Amino acid sequence: MKIGVAKEVDAAEPRVAATPDTVKKFKALGADVAIEPGAGIKSGLLDSDYEAAGATVSAEALKDADIVVKVKRPEASEVARYKKGALVVAIMDPYGNDAALKTMADAGVAAFAMELMPRITRAQVMDVLSSQANLAGYRAVIEAAEAFGRAFPMMMTAAGTVPAAKVFVMGVGVAGLQAIATARRLGAVVTATDVRPATKEQVESLGAKFLAVEDDEFKNAQTAGGYAKEMSKEYQAKQAALTAEHIKKQDVIITTALIPGRPAPKLVTAEMVKSMKPGSVLVDLAVERGGNVEGVVSGQTAEVNGVKIIGIPNLAGRVAASASSLYSRNLLSFIETMIDKSTKALAVNWDDELVKATALTKDGAVIHPNFQPKA
Repeated sequence: MKIGVAKEVDAAEPRVAATPDTVKKFKALGADVAIEPGAGIKSGLLDSDYEAAGATVSAEALKDADIVVKVKRPEASEVARYKKGALVVAIMDPYGNDAALKTMADAGVAAFAMELMPRITRAQVMDVLSSQANLAGYRAVIEAAEAFGRAFPMMMTAAGTVPAAKVFVMGVGVAGLQAIATARRLGAVVTATDVRPATKEQVESLGAKFLAVEDDEFKNAQTAGGYAKEMSKEYQAKQAALTAEHIKKQDVIITTALIPGRPAPKLVTAEMVKSMKPGSVLVDLAVERGGNVEGVVSGQTAEVNGVKIIGIPNLAGRVAASASSLYSRNLLSFIETMIDKSTKALAVNWDDELVKATALTKDGAVIHPNFQPKA
C-alpha cells in the first residue's frame, strides 16, 4: 500500500497534507509513503525531515499511489496523473463545482471531501473545518491588531490612559470562539453575536458579552448537526437594527458566518461600514464565499472613509506550520479507519458512516447524494 503526498500546485496554498510525524504513523500502519519534492517547505518542513521519518522524496511520488493526500481539490492536470481506483483525500470544496467532480469521476478515482466529515463524537479528531477554523479565528485577530493603529489592551501611563479596543465578533462557531479568546488575551473588550442560542453561554464563558434579538425564532435557530439555520427576513431586519447601533461604537469587527453550500450571508452593510470611526478595522473570514461585509474584496484590504476591510482568503494558511500539523492529523485519523490492522492492507468499508458522508466519486460516477449531476 502506497500513500502519495502531493505538493500543492496553487502557489497561494502553503499547507501540506502530511508531516514527518504522520509519515511515521503511516509507516507503522504498514504503508509506504512518498512525497513530492518541496511539498512541505512553506510549512517549514524540509525534504530531509520527511526522509528521516521514512518517506521517499520523489517527483514520481504520486505514480501508482493507492492513496493520494492533498490540501486542496486536485486540478484536472493533477488527476490525470493518478492511477485509476486511487483514493484521493482532500478539502474538495464540492459545492458549485460539478465540473471538477465529474473530472475526478471520469478519471476513475475515489474522491473524499474532508470538510463533509459528520459532526459525531467518533469523527471529532477528523474535523478539518474545526481544526482550520480555529487557526483562522486566531489569525483574524492578529491581522486586525496589525491593521488597527492603536493598542488592544487598556494602558495606564503617566502620559495618559489608552482605552481598550472594542472588538465585535459576528458568528460564534469555532473560528468566532477562538477570535473571542484571542482578542480577550490581547486585552480587548469583546462582544459577540450569533443566531444559535447555544452560543450565548459559550460567549459569556470566555468573558465576552452576547448581543442578539432573543425571540422565538432565535430559540430554534440551530440544525440538528449544530449549524446555523438561515433566518427569516424579518429576523434579519431586527438583528440588523440592533447590530447597526452597536457597530457604530466598535473598533474592530470580525465576521465568520458561513452556511455550507450557500453564499455567505451579508451581515455588515455599506451603511454600517460608513458609520464606523476612521481607523476601525473589519476582518471578513467568509470572503471565499462572497463575504459577510459589503465591499470586501478577496485578497485585498479595501478602505472606506478610513475604515479598513480585510479580505484575506485562507487565513489558516497564514499559520501554515500549525495548520499543516493539525490537518495532517485529521487525515491520518480518517485514513487509519480504511486500513486493516492485521493485514496492513487497504480495506475501505463503503458502508461506514464516515465514508458515506465524505465519498464524492467511485467507479467512474459521482456517488454523493448531495452532488448528483442535474438532469
